[in-house]
Amino acid sequence: MKTKNHSSVSEFLLLGLSEHQEQQPFLFGIFFVIYLVTVVGNMLILLAIGSHPRLHTPMYFFLANFSLTDLCLSSTTVPRMLVNIQAHRHTIPYTGCLSQIYFFLWFIGLDVFLLAVMAYDRLVAICYPLHYTLVMSPRCCILLVTISLFLAHSYSLTHIILLAQLSFCMDNIIPHFFCELLPLLKLSCSDTYANQCVLLYWGGALTVLIPLLIIVSYIRIVVTIVRIPSSSGKWKTFSTCGSHLSAVFLFYVSAIGVYFIPSATDSTSKDRIAAVMYAVVTPMLNPFIYSLRNKDIKSALRRFLNRSTLQSPQG
Repeated sequence: MKTKNHSSVSEFLLLGLSEHQEQQPFLFGIFFVIYLVTVVGNMLILLAIGSHPRLHTPMYFFLANFSLTDLCLSSTTVPRMLVNIQAHRHTIPYTGCLSQIYFFLWFIGLDVFLLAVMAYDRLVAICYPLHYTLVMSPRCCILLVTISLFLAHSYSLTHIILLAQLSFCMDNIIPHFFCELLPLLKLSCSDTYANQCVLLYWGGALTVLIPLLIIVSYIRIVVTIVRIPSSSGKWKTFSTCGSHLSAVFLFYVSAIGVYFIPSATDSTSKDRIAAVMYAVVTPMLNPFIYSLRNKDIKSALRRFLNRSTLQSPQG
């Protein structure tokens, strides 16, 4: 018997963060401000790094890619949600839903791989400072980002190819504010065993293997820092890792909230809150984490803003 490989559902209904109409204006205002701060914050990081020659180094090259990824990640979900709230229409076409999942998974995966690359950069800089320029050459930096893009794309594309084979017969209600993979799999009336296997193996790599590599890198870094004789030298060296560690902690704590914390009675609400944290709040907070804890970024931002202020009256 030939298996049905297309969906009979033409669109999905996104319930959003709240089903109460009186809360919609408040949610619109909050998420509009969050998205605006996310765009401005990440754009300022990109402009500061691009306009300051002193920041044209591997560490800031990776940070620029990380900020761009966060900007794209937030843009994948928030604008659509704002439009739905404003238009009082919470449906999304089937193809639009798959497209949103594709880009969301791509940027989430890219975030994870870039965090690992940034940990490797700090490992080489602190443990092998004499070889840093040779190891982290421009060619190597571009290669690491390209590999990260390819792996994230493979992760996303694999899920989308398998999703496209599923059928969605009657139920089209997604209890979420965007098309998220797990709620969509629960709606399918097809066998999702292959999808679950891919989710398990890829999810294990992203949430277990990559963090393990980051932990091992920081164990090496801490061992090296302990050997530094002066206390000021230890603090100065470790301070270059503080922002990255904060970003790693924030991302994985929120992501683990979705997949590993046992479901409570209202698991849907828990999943929504956790998704807001890693898909919306984290991309907004990362620019603050990197700018407030980094003197070079703060200096570059001040120079960029001062230069823009001085040029504005002339324009």
